[in-house]
Amino acid sequence: MESGNRELRVCTYNIHKGFSAPNRRPILPQLRHAIRTLDADLVFLQEVVGERLEKSLKPLSTKSERDPFIYPQFEYLADEVWPHHAYGRNAIYQKGHHGNAILSKSPFLNVDNVDVSQWWFSQRGILYGKISLGINVVCVHFGLFAREREAQLEMLTQLLTEKIPNNSPLIVAGDFNDWSAKLHRSLVDDLSFFEAYSCINGTLAKTFPARIPMFPMDRIYFRNLDLLDSEVLSGAPWNRLSDHRALYASFSMNS
Repeated sequence: MESGNRELRVCTYNIHKGFSAPNRRPILPQLRHAIRTLDADLVFLQEVVGERLEKSLKPLSTKSERDPFIYPQFEYLADEVWPHHAYGRNAIYQKGHHGNAILSKSPFLNVDNVDVSQWWFSQRGILYGKISLGINVVCVHFGLFAREREAQLEMLTQLLTEKIPNNSPLIVAGDFNDWSAKLHRSLVDDLSFFEAYSCINGTLAKTFPARIPMFPMDRIYFRNLDLLDSEVLSGAPWNRLSDHRALYASFSMNS
């Protein structure tokens, strides 16, 4: 890396509300340890529980065993490594809520959350903000249905057009549920995005299901940044935590 530049490390991960798949074993402490090993500057998280008023499993006896039931989950995961974090509620139910979160080593200058839900049974949101490094950051979790995703892409496009100048550094990361890559083509062709993993490897990353990934669900899109590397985090422990695998990218920034 040239003198005067610094490396920016980024991860996106659907954490499945802190439970493993498919047996719903609580794994929040293991998730926290795994994410810490990356030493990422920014962590984009989906399916993060912000509040839960009733535990689905009986708490165990020791403090370390009770850790999986600590809410909000994004504060537990951030701990002392990421002093700055943002959270956007998506799915709100009688006993709590979950949504997207961004953990950051740099302060947020502003944060907002946009409801992009199309139907009551599929509550989705776009969490966006700007950090003190001058980078705009957007965390998304799109729906399972094609019509739903197309509407959410339109809303994302409108948000980016209104809020973020074309020449500003920008990262849009998360779970796009876009296994057909239809949205990917629009993001690249119409919005002038690059997708980190496909730039390095020539194809979109297969991240779901975690044990035997077959579908390219998770992405890290960017503009006005210099990409260094990107990889799917595979092998232990990543293949036995969430139902998704995490995706990693690094960028070069002028310091």
